[in-house]
Amino acid sequence: MRKVAPELSDEDIDRIISMAWEDRTPFDAIEDQFGLKEQQVIELMRRQLKRSSWKRWRKRVQGRATKHRALAPPGTDRFKSAMQRVITGNRISKR
Repeated sequence: MRKVAPELSDEDIDRIISMAWEDRTPFDAIEDQFGLKEQQVIELMRRQLKRSSWKRWRKRVQGRATKHRALAPPGTDRFKSAMQRVITGNRISKR
């Protein structure tokens, strides 16, 4: 894998790519964790993915409400799905 920036390791790049592919991970989460803005993530994906994979990814994320905080419904938690269970201590709470 090619380096995008000197401060990003191959493991960081792999994690960013997997976060970018996840439907429920907004670009804001990637920015908070790695300091890359949406445009930088797009450039990273363009450089790291095969052309057909990059085109498929771009088509998939364009306009997706879960990837863009501004498009998300009001009151949506930042990085948590409504289906995610609440974890208290070492126990998983039941619904």
